[in-house]
Amino acid sequence: MTEKTGSTAHDMPLAMPDWEKRFRAPRVSLPEWAEEAPDRALFVSNATGTYELYAWDRATGAQRQVTDRPNGTTDGVLTPDGESVWWFSDTDGDEFGVWMRQPFTGGEDEPAAPGLQPSYPAGLALGRDGTAVVGRSTDEDGSTVHVVRPGAGPVEIYRHRESAGVGDLSRDGTLIAIEHTEHGDAMHSALRVLRLDGSAVADLDDTRGGEAGLGLAVLGFAPVAGDTRLLVRHQRRGRWEPMVWDVASGEETELGIELPGDVSAEWCPDGSALLVAHSFEARSELWRYDLASRQLVAVPTPAGTVSGATARPDGSVEYLWSSAAEPPVVRSTFGRVVLDPPGMKAPASVPVEDAWVEGPGGRIHALVQRPASGEGPFPTVFEIHGGPTWHDSDAFAAGPAAWVDHGYAVVRVNYRGSTGYGREWTDALKHRIGLIELEDIAAVREWAVSSGLADPSKLVLAGGSWGGYLTLLGLGTQPDAWAVGLAAVPVADYVTAYHDEMEALKAMDRTLLGGTPEEVPERFEASSPLTYVDAVRAPVYISAGVNDPRCPIRQVENYVDRLEARGAAYEVYRYDAGHGSLVVEERIKQVRLEIDFAARYLEAAASRPGM
Repeated sequence: MTEKTGSTAHDMPLAMPDWEKRFRAPRVSLPEWAEEAPDRALFVSNATGTYELYAWDRATGAQRQVTDRPNGTTDGVLTPDGESVWWFSDTDGDEFGVWMRQPFTGGEDEPAAPGLQPSYPAGLALGRDGTAVVGRSTDEDGSTVHVVRPGAGPVEIYRHRESAGVGDLSRDGTLIAIEHTEHGDAMHSALRVLRLDGSAVADLDDTRGGEAGLGLAVLGFAPVAGDTRLLVRHQRRGRWEPMVWDVASGEETELGIELPGDVSAEWCPDGSALLVAHSFEARSELWRYDLASRQLVAVPTPAGTVSGATARPDGSVEYLWSSAAEPPVVRSTFGRVVLDPPGMKAPASVPVEDAWVEGPGGRIHALVQRPASGEGPFPTVFEIHGGPTWHDSDAFAAGPAAWVDHGYAVVRVNYRGSTGYGREWTDALKHRIGLIELEDIAAVREWAVSSGLADPSKLVLAGGSWGGYLTLLGLGTQPDAWAVGLAAVPVADYVTAYHDEMEALKAMDRTLLGGTPEEVPERFEASSPLTYVDAVRAPVYISAGVNDPRCPIRQVENYVDRLEARGAAYEVYRYDAGHGSLVVEERIKQVRLEIDFAARYLEAAASRPGM
């Protein structure tokens, strides 16, 4: 075994390989603009080698770095007038902190909401008169919502033990929409609209008090003063789609957008239409929906994935697009690149192929990338996504591309629990978490081997967060199937993880498993990688952030101690950050360590009996 720390250094190669260029090439997020000052924008970039916030004056072209912290910053928002940037200040990625404020044109940071103690963030909405609505979460207080007016102390207007968060503030600053799970189902939120004094205006609860697994989500109030229409997402027809809820009259207008996948939307600036985002079978597209005529018109975008989009006051739509083969770019429907970062450009990768595999719960969609040259079967990495309520898509990803460059095929599985394939697919996890996803991964693994894609003696199970959890669980419950395991920021000991993690994740675990470790100990035991650690045969590489509030370090150490006690082959790498790193060099270091670990162990693993 080997123990590593974040101080590990590697000599830079004389000629930088393409896989490293993809990480180092400057990137930008979709710029968010101030509602009352659309020429003022905020975006995230890794231009300095760390992901930080940048202010952009579109009228002059001037750009300015807003934040500069050792472990990066990505959570920020502009005030509606564009005069200030709010950004969230935590400690080395622990996600526990306070909101700070800085003038758009530069200046000193100051506490944005004086009087509020550090917490986990739970939504933020900023009004045009300077009022802020701040959502917070702590282990002691549960979820709280506070109104902060200029020159006054914060006033608490909502509190509950279960998870809740701020959705949006109406244009005139009189109504607040929150999402809450007071009914105890953290996977399916209900909605409540409050006045600023905390009095209730309206409630919408598709769960019927927790009896039905139907969620709601806030998309935003209409961008018109005095307009009480709230755009929300619902699951009434088995998938996510938008509707308009007038919170004053109670009228609900379902839009009947007949697209096959999940649908989201945002208001166009004048409130007469919606910009619709449609996600289906790992790809996405944009549409414009006219509320008066109910007409749906396509917004042309290339095949691939739109990671974000916004309708601008000039009638254009700006969107962040990429595909597995092509790096991300911010484009406009006016035919230009909106924001092109200077410097090195990321090399292209290989396109993704679709595989549909029959599984125990229905057809499973997998995305496959194979080396540009050579014949299979290939050594193959099963790169398992996190979430679990997430999905892999035909989008540019430097990690999988690095494996392809090193001669591996990469398979990404949208297992049961993934989004984008209907509500039943997403909700199928309950009470047998981990085990259900691994059934789907096993079915795709069998297909990959029988099709000639994957070398059965060189199969790598890998993933981060929930994907890291599934990696450790898979190594223990399917010990003969995998040659190497690579788990980043994983859940390793589910009981200890539950007791140490942030309160919002405890609520999610109670929903997924049907109770606490004390109430349903058999379910926690069945779904915990620690239960099966003594069955693990493959060498294991684990990386973990020492400040991680989602997959805390103590439960990882418990798992590592068990590997150590039985003399298992493993390496563990600890680094000074939270649930992943925003530092480019740190990301490259971790990928390099994983590739090196797999290369060293695969040949030996291939000769083991039973492989």
